[in-house]
Parts: sequence; C-alpha cells; structure tokens
Amino acid sequence: MSEDPVRYEKKDHVAYVTMNRPEVLNAMDRRMHAELAGVWDDVEADDDVRAVVLTGAGDRAFSVGQDLKERARLTEEGVEASTFGSSGQPGHPRLTDRFTLSKPVVGRVHGYALGGGFELALACDIVIASDEAVFALPEVRLGLIAGAGGVFRLPRQLPLKVAMGYLLTGRRMDAATALHHGLVNEVVPFAELDRCVAEWTESLVRAAPLSVRAIKEAALRSLDLPLEEAFKTSYHWEERRRASADASEGARAFAEKRDPIWTGR
Repeated sequence: MSEDPVRYEKKDHVAYVTMNRPEVLNAMDRRMHAELAGVWDDVEADDDVRAVVLTGAGDRAFSVGQDLKERARLTEEGVEASTFGSSGQPGHPRLTDRFTLSKPVVGRVHGYALGGGFELALACDIVIASDEAVFALPEVRLGLIAGAGGVFRLPRQLPLKVAMGYLLTGRRMDAATALHHGLVNEVVPFAELDRCVAEWTESLVRAAPLSVRAIKEAALRSLDLPLEEAFKTSYHWEERRRASADASEGARAFAEKRDPIWTGR
C-alpha cells in the first residue's frame, strides 16, 4: 500500500499534485481528501506557484472516484451519506467546490477518470488526456449521485441532451469523444502526455501571474451573469492586477524589445 495518499511537489512555479493510491486506481478516501485540502490551501497562499498539474499515480487511472469500500464501512458505522458538495466532510472545500481557487489547474488524465475522478477533471481549467483515457459518471448504477459537481458541471460543459445521456445511464466516454465535445483541450498518446502537459504549464508560467488569476476569476464568476452585469461586477484579482507593477511591465518590455519580468506585484 502507498504510504502517502497525496504527493505534492513544486518546481519552476508549477505545483504537481498526484493522487497516490494506484493499488486502488487512486480511489479517494477521507484521508486523501483531508490531505488535498491542505495542498489547495498551500497552492493558493504561495505566490511562487503559478500553475498546478493534477494527476493520478500509476498507469491505469487518473482516479475512479470515491472509495466505495470505505463508504460501505462508513455506512455500517452509521455515518450519514453525503449529497451535493463537501460541506461537513474531510477536505472541505474540495477542488470541486473550492470556487475561489485563483491558480489555473491542469488535469493530466490517463486511464480511468470515473465518478469523482471525472468530476475533478470537470473542475480543472485545462485538461490534457491520453488517448487511453476513459470518462464516466457511473453513480446512477450504484444508487448514488454525481454530487461533487458532475450533475451541475456536465450540463454546463456539454449540450444538455448529451450530458443527460451520460448522467442518466452512466455510459463511458472515450478520449476522442471528450475532445470532440470540448471536455478536454488535447488528446495525445500516453508516451507524449508529459511533454504536452509541460508545454501547457510553460505557457501558463510565461504569462503574467496576476493576469492569469484575474482572467480565471472573471471568466468563471461571470458565466451565469448577463453580459452587462459581468462588465460592471468587481473582481478581486482584476483590482490587484490593475494596481500592480506587472500591469505596466508588459507594455514596457514590448517597447524595449525584451522579455517581461513578472513579479506578481
């Protein structure tokens, strides 16, 4: 058995978060959720981190979602079953309902992304999948519900009839279909997955960090707003960006024909 359910490393402005239970296809238990909460807190607090890569250990799965053996044991112990969101559960708020995380998260998906694993991918900002990736929300076949955002995010990211087909049947979706529907940004052979993810993170790191955070916040917060209201809404990270030294650095660097030097301030 793996000793630590989460591996967390930082290098060159990128945080690497790995769900590390390959022996159970990276099924998420309460301990993993608790450790991930600390990781997301640290990611948000560390201004040196400009992007995150979320993946699963091993070569078989991103994550198959909730640890159902643990869930069965908890039910026997009288622990109430969960519903939508993670309130009152270990790791709250989890990535799937941590709506203020300002750093971009890149999902590196290989193998199975089922149930809560698929919901994690839906919560990522960018998803790079191997051509062997498989996505599904099988909760309906287990008397459960995709309560970590699947019920809400899939109809927002797919045409309604397509989303309902997957939600109501638990059918699986291959990587090519996910790409066709825009659920992933790129699909590559497994041997090229790390290279492709690195290309995306390098692009994110080269971008102005406050601009990235401002864009993510404004884009996600305004999704359900009328366009006129979206323009008039105040966004925390845009206020930070507008008043920052970085806001003038880009134009200055362009005029001086050099690469910009971002400070995040």
